[in-house]
Amino acid sequence: EELYEEPVASQEVYNGKIVHLFKDTVRLPNGKLATREVMRHPGAVCIVPLTSEGEVVMVHQYRYPFSCVLLEAPAGKLDPGETPEVCARRELSEETGATAGELEYMGEYYPSVAVLDEKIHLYIARELTFAEQHTDEDEFLRVERIPLKTLVNRVLSGEIQDGKTQVAILKVWLIEQAKQKA
Repeated sequence: EELYEEPVASQEVYNGKIVHLFKDTVRLPNGKLATREVMRHPGAVCIVPLTSEGEVVMVHQYRYPFSCVLLEAPAGKLDPGETPEVCARRELSEETGATAGELEYMGEYYPSVAVLDEKIHLYIARELTFAEQHTDEDEFLRVERIPLKTLVNRVLSGEIQDGKTQVAILKVWLIEQAKQKA
């Protein structure tokens, strides 16, 4: 394809717990060389746990890069060799204590296509049963149930800034609206 950029060389810059940074050289469609800085990521999941009452189980979490607490749908990073569905069930349980009787896949979300290869797999979790949350050692969350319609309004008003949460909430709203019309 004419828009393809051919990788020519790759240099590892940093290999951390989450971020794996590379400085790559690519050949552009016109034959010239250019540099691309790419962060490699193992991938993640984002789950919208929807109760039978139409509420979503959300988490409040401090996000260091922005120095504030954000309201988000439960989410987390894939472990090595873990499938997205297994990860979604694990993260849902860890962050909210919930188990889903039904897990519906809503597709992939690419959060920052210019520099990051992370793919976030989006799910709706239904038929929820609850136990205790059991977060990671370095993870501190507050859980809150919020009506789906309220969350849609918060996304549209700009109150919810997290991209994966915006996309996931709006997709669930549209899916639920289509079900009601069918």
